[in-house]
Amino acid sequence: MIHTNDITGMVLAGGRGSRMGGADKGLQNFNGTPLALHALLRLQMQEGGLVGEQMINANRNLAAYEAFGVPVWPDTLGDYAGPLAGFMTGLERCETPYLLTVPCDTPLFPLDLAQRLAAAFEDKTTEIAMAAAPEEDGQLRPQPVFCLMRVELLESLVAFTQDGGRKIDRWTDQHRTVIVPFDRPGDDPQAFFNTNTLAELHALEQR
Repeated sequence: MIHTNDITGMVLAGGRGSRMGGADKGLQNFNGTPLALHALLRLQMQEGGLVGEQMINANRNLAAYEAFGVPVWPDTLGDYAGPLAGFMTGLERCETPYLLTVPCDTPLFPLDLAQRLAAAFEDKTTEIAMAAAPEEDGQLRPQPVFCLMRVELLESLVAFTQDGGRKIDRWTDQHRTVIVPFDRPGDDPQAFFNTNTLAELHALEQR
């Protein structure tokens, strides 16, 4: 069982923000709060108190992120290598048994995210728990940047990236990964909606 404060939560804010015109996505405001700070607050509010420490993965404007009051770590892999680079940075810096990753651009992620992903580890063979949410067509789709993983996976991830691997699912497929559906009757259908453009961000604010 995963206990209180066993999980370090990491906000992934290291992307280029290409679809936001190169803007630093994590510093864009959602209802008056920068997206990355909003994500940190939701990690702190997780049910069950499972998330203790928090950190941010960012590759620019580091001083702005440091103002949020948690450690900020850039990718150890160069050239904006994607979310897996953030995973690796988090696993390198994590001092708890588990790391929970969330992206900065999904401001409505569930407040029971950690609790429901942690339940997958009641099976001791589980290495990774990954969220999944229904699409508009009703089909469940994995949300690979919402992962809870054991810190022992660092060595595997280093080897995978050294071989040129960059896709999350290719790496998670090598491990005992449990897909956790967020499709209960009370679940917010927009909980995993990620805002790739400023227009999408403003539309989500108005919902």
